[in-house]
Amino acid sequence: MQGKVVLITGGAKRVGAAICRRLHARGADLMIHYRSSAAEARALQDDLNELRPDSVSLIQADLLNISVLPSLVADTVSRFGRLDVLINNASSFFPTSMGEVTESAWDDLIGTNLKAPLFLSQAAAPQLRKHHGCIVNIVDIHAEKPLKNYLVYSTAKGGLVALTKALAREISPEARANSIAPGAILWPEEAVWSDALSRQRIINQTLLKRVGEPEDIAKAVAFLVADAPYITGQVITVDGGRSVNL
Repeated sequence: MQGKVVLITGGAKRVGAAICRRLHARGADLMIHYRSSAAEARALQDDLNELRPDSVSLIQADLLNISVLPSLVADTVSRFGRLDVLINNASSFFPTSMGEVTESAWDDLIGTNLKAPLFLSQAAAPQLRKHHGCIVNIVDIHAEKPLKNYLVYSTAKGGLVALTKALAREISPEARANSIAPGAILWPEEAVWSDALSRQRIINQTLLKRVGEPEDIAKAVAFLVADAPYITGQVITVDGGRSVNL
């Protein structure tokens, strides 16, 4: 990936940071987007720039503000001279049970998980076509098997799977679009997921009987970006076999 430029949303921490480290180690220059995780973003930037000076820049934006999305692409091209890869990783995640769905919850979950990836992909498409690049969307196994009490989130991720396939048609033959569907990789930060029995039940549903690591997702992303020139319009599930055992 020497000389390639990657724009990744929500790249400051957790799985996003693992993706950044993996692609950077393979030679890519990075534009890391963050919304509120400024301290984590700067720490990651410092770590990676120490390894390879001037290889990582940061950009702050609220992805719910659609009008700013073209500037993420423009600023990346202005900084690095090109854009080869877009990774739509940023995501809101919180419960919305039937009967409790609000318009603001809909706007947030659909906005970050589906609307922003569409408009950011649209803005990036000319650069991706020009450089025979690709899009990688981070979806979820619950796009296909909805998570109870997460009605809008599951719907949004289902839409992102459909968007991935539609984008693959729209930007072909010059560029590609694929998705990664994680299973249990990192436990969500919300307190509701801290119960040991609930966690063990999820682990027991995986065929490999363990949770995954952020690096498992990062490796899959790197494969799609750098080692899979004849793969497009696909979803790669990285979940320890949980989705076939639900």
